[in-house]
Amino acid sequence: MTVDAAGDHVGRPSRAAYGLGHLVSLVAEGRAATRADLSRLTGLARSTVSQRVELLVRNDVLRDVGDGPSTGGRRPTLLRLGPGIGVVLAADIGATHCRLAIADLTGNIAADVDTRLDVASGPQAVLGWVIEGFRNLLRDAGCDTGAVRAVGIGVPGPVEFATGTVVQPPIMPGWDGLVVPDWFADHFEAPVLVDNDVNITALGEYSGRGLATSDLLFVKVSTGIGCGIISGGRLHRGADGAAGDIGHVRVADGDDTVCTCGNTGCLEAVASGAAVARRLARDGLDARTARDVVELAQAGDPRAARSVRVAGEQIGEVVAALVNFYNPSTIVIGGALSELRDDLLAGIRSVVYQRALPLATRRLTIETTRLGRRAGVLGASALAANHALSPAGMAGLLRAHGLADG
Repeated sequence: MTVDAAGDHVGRPSRAAYGLGHLVSLVAEGRAATRADLSRLTGLARSTVSQRVELLVRNDVLRDVGDGPSTGGRRPTLLRLGPGIGVVLAADIGATHCRLAIADLTGNIAADVDTRLDVASGPQAVLGWVIEGFRNLLRDAGCDTGAVRAVGIGVPGPVEFATGTVVQPPIMPGWDGLVVPDWFADHFEAPVLVDNDVNITALGEYSGRGLATSDLLFVKVSTGIGCGIISGGRLHRGADGAAGDIGHVRVADGDDTVCTCGNTGCLEAVASGAAVARRLARDGLDARTARDVVELAQAGDPRAARSVRVAGEQIGEVVAALVNFYNPSTIVIGGALSELRDDLLAGIRSVVYQRALPLATRRLTIETTRLGRRAGVLGASALAANHALSPAGMAGLLRAHGLADG
């Protein structure tokens, strides 16, 4: 199953709409492997399909890769994406890290790289590193910038998706009002799609499950806390891109702890990795970040383990309300603290199954991420690839090869 750049399912067009771009999309999505498959899926005559495929093969957009299994007659020739299809670039920018990747249009990552990078150092430092990192990935892959079909980027703050503008991010000083795609305009001609990092990670987790679930919540528990929402297979951003910002829901025992948003008692202020680290530091432990909390708990420190379990219970209070309201089939817990699976999940599950309605939990799965730290960059690459495979993206690809989508 594929989703478009906005997270929507790519609908099947009418027979008249099946141009060259849609044939390429069917092959890229894995739905068609032969000319016969394309004819069957589109309803186009085999002679029409053959003519169009030959044109795409001559332009390196598709390629023949050998014979498939026989169904009683001549063995069919298998089709795959060709070298002319291009690549997508992806960046998962977190509060304290950044991971980059180069991938093909099927979502397969060819190479990736990550580093510790403080987003609070500002857009010039962070995006400068991203641009340089993208150039290095392209060079190592033997590609030039003209091969890039789309760029997907996740940032740890609210984003106006339509324009790629960062909007009043609590932990990103110097980024407010920044139109991120503008930073790449002089370096890449490809469209740049920007979203909140939790949204792209939710998309990565969903894409990695295929058809297994269509209603998924991804809860990231790291320096901050956020939630990505997949509803009916669609990434839900809300009217202004603020959907899922559960870190700023007030919790019952949040007392007067001041949050980065200026309010008090927010979930993020009392249960995030940064909040747990602050409490442990006050107890005399060497803890400054969520990663420090993880290392202390993994080393067997009982205070760290207990603090993570309590944080899990506080998160569970908010998640239980989400379960009653949204009725997801799957909840995925990710972020740095998800590495402490037993302690964090125990706290979350204990409250969710106690407080949420039985009807909403009877088939509910609560688990930690399957993709780990790569989920965000996989989601960003999926965001970019889905756009590249959209009608608009395919039209751009075909124009680059001097072809008309008809």
